[in-house]
Amino acid sequence: MKRNYSTLLLILTSLILSSCSAVKTVPEGDYLYLGGRVNIEDTNNSRRRETKALTEELEGILRPKPNSRFLGIPFKLWIYNFWGNPKKEGGLMNKIRDRFGEPPVLFSQVKVDYNQTLVQNRLENRGYFRSSVSSDTTLRRKRARLTFNATTGPQYMINTVTFTTDSSDLGKAVNATSPRSFLKVGEAYDLDVIRRERERIDTRLKENGFYYFSPDYLIVQVDSTNNQHKVDLIVNVKRETPYKAQQIYNIDNIYIYSNYDVAEDSTSIEEGDKHRDFYVIDSADTFNPRVFERTMFFQQGDVYNRTDHNMSLNRLMSLGTFKFVKNQFVETPAGGDNKLDTYYYLTPYTKKSLRAEFTGRTTSANFSGTEVTLSWRNRNAFRGAELLTLSAYGGTDVQVSGINKGNNLYRLGAEANLNIPRFISPIKLKSNSAFIPRTRILLGADLLNRFENYSIASFRTSFGYIWKEDVKREHQLNLLSVNYVRQLSVTAAYDSAMRDNPNLRKAIEEQFIVGPNYNFLYTNTTETRKTNTFYYNGNIDLSGTLLGLVGGGKAKEGNYKEIFGTRFSQYIRLENDFRHYYNLGFGSQIASRLILGLGLPYGNSASLPFIKQFFIGGTNSLRGFRARSIGPGSYDPDEEVGTTAIAADRTGDLKLEINTEYRPKINQMLRGAFFVDAGNIWLVNDDPEYSRPGAKFSKDFLKELAVDAGIGLRFDLNFFVLRTDLAMPLRKPWLPEGERWVMKDIKFTDPEWRRENLVFNLAIGYPF
Repeated sequence: MKRNYSTLLLILTSLILSSCSAVKTVPEGDYLYLGGRVNIEDTNNSRRRETKALTEELEGILRPKPNSRFLGIPFKLWIYNFWGNPKKEGGLMNKIRDRFGEPPVLFSQVKVDYNQTLVQNRLENRGYFRSSVSSDTTLRRKRARLTFNATTGPQYMINTVTFTTDSSDLGKAVNATSPRSFLKVGEAYDLDVIRRERERIDTRLKENGFYYFSPDYLIVQVDSTNNQHKVDLIVNVKRETPYKAQQIYNIDNIYIYSNYDVAEDSTSIEEGDKHRDFYVIDSADTFNPRVFERTMFFQQGDVYNRTDHNMSLNRLMSLGTFKFVKNQFVETPAGGDNKLDTYYYLTPYTKKSLRAEFTGRTTSANFSGTEVTLSWRNRNAFRGAELLTLSAYGGTDVQVSGINKGNNLYRLGAEANLNIPRFISPIKLKSNSAFIPRTRILLGADLLNRFENYSIASFRTSFGYIWKEDVKREHQLNLLSVNYVRQLSVTAAYDSAMRDNPNLRKAIEEQFIVGPNYNFLYTNTTETRKTNTFYYNGNIDLSGTLLGLVGGGKAKEGNYKEIFGTRFSQYIRLENDFRHYYNLGFGSQIASRLILGLGLPYGNSASLPFIKQFFIGGTNSLRGFRARSIGPGSYDPDEEVGTTAIAADRTGDLKLEINTEYRPKINQMLRGAFFVDAGNIWLVNDDPEYSRPGAKFSKDFLKELAVDAGIGLRFDLNFFVLRTDLAMPLRKPWLPEGERWVMKDIKFTDPEWRRENLVFNLAIGYPF
């Protein structure tokens, strides 16, 4: 009860300070502007929800906006009033005030008549032609508030919609758009809908060759003389529409300057080598002309249309070879033939480049390390806009604290990646999207050395395709994916630990994984104006399917089959990552994520291969727990491990993870975070080699969820986001039932509790 009184006292004190300090810098004779309100007297008896939406819209157009508030408190105004000295220039405190503070919005800056006109005009735009608006000002204790009282009158509805044009090509084309008109009989008159209708018609006309047409050449006449609070709308083409805008244009010559220099005029050559329907001007013979067969949607003689125009540009940009792509349409010199010559000016990137990256990191598993990556790129390896990337990396991690202190490691690796901008297949495959499909061939090798434990080498290769339906949907299909992991050495200490904990053997066992995999990605998160946006990534991974037909084993009976002297894996692995973003406005957001993963081993495998198993915890997962430190299920291996410094990563065949995070925008650069995470991993089958009580998935899985909560800050530095999170466990699934919720044990003043429970994460980018 005492704590509650203290909290209440703190809130009251904050409100009092807010009230007293907000007007500190308001000049004498002026007032702090608290904003405007709109009261609507609805004589049309509209539904309450519609009236509320109209009120919010009208209040949203009032200018200027008052000082921003969080939980009713103008924090930015506080900073401006109490940080720095406005009588002095420069200084750190003044810079902090100017960067994070906000000067008071004064009533003298408000134009009352202008805002009243804004409200009146917006009501008329929404069909309230008989509305009236008056204003009232409230002045009190150096504060001012405006109130606009609006009487809407009846809202006019659409009675008829008529498309009246002549019998010309343009008139027929406009009439042909009428079935999909945004103007609907029975709906309310709305000027914004009329504007969108003009743009819709213009978009359709652009698809039919009317290159010079514009929405400004359309007029929608409004007739409201029927005295029934209804309007008749007449869509027509303006009489003063230019002759060119009424004509259908066809594509004539197509010129491609494939090595255009922006700094110099490199278009002096009028004609180059003709390849099919286009001319390629490339004196250096940099590109094979067949590259442009897959990017040009226009052909000579085609009627101009906006879709082919945009798709050609998008495909040229998606090649990844050109830094700048510019397009121009010019009427052919012969007048009166309604033809357009098309010019494409393409400026390539530097063909070859070398890049070095140096990164530092720290993880929730107490590892700190660095990594150096050296990459060489050739953006036009075989004159077909192929991207060849050769890279090599080396890195090391040092474990600076924890029970495994001294468990250091280093990694070395190399990779060759060839991206070819077309489908390579014995069957002719064609993509009509705005994005170039790609064939990807990958070959890589890695070496991992954990000094105190073991060293392993891995090799990987794949052949597959990447293509996009549109900007929201992307597919990736690897027809062949091969992974091979081989043990190189094992220390005596690790060998001894495996006798007590056979599960440690999974990390170093030889693995041969071969099969196809498919990944689908959908996202509309770039549509920032939407209230709800989504992200979905689904993956299916198959291994050993064909090999099993030749000769599959029965792992549950201890009967294994091998290829090249190594057991091959057989499994079906599914993973789904679904995210929802609810935009609250003013840059604030609620983000949520659900991950469902399932691996089904069969035939030659009793469990998923170690590198394909699921894990949970860490910087981008359950942030109140160390990486790979939870599960499977309620299993706790600590007692089995004893005092050894070697601990197995906890992995499983099934994964469930739920995250939600509130992200308030503090200022342009800084955002906060309040989050809750929950989840766990489980085994699908009992492990025949090592008994792990509580590890298998059961109907009681909800009782085995780990839960954490925390707070954080996100520093948006434009080119990257620096993230800090501080989290703690709320529920530990390995404890006995009835004791798993640990909120009652929270002791922020206890150093021992903080050391065992508080987890600090420093990372780049958002967790999801």
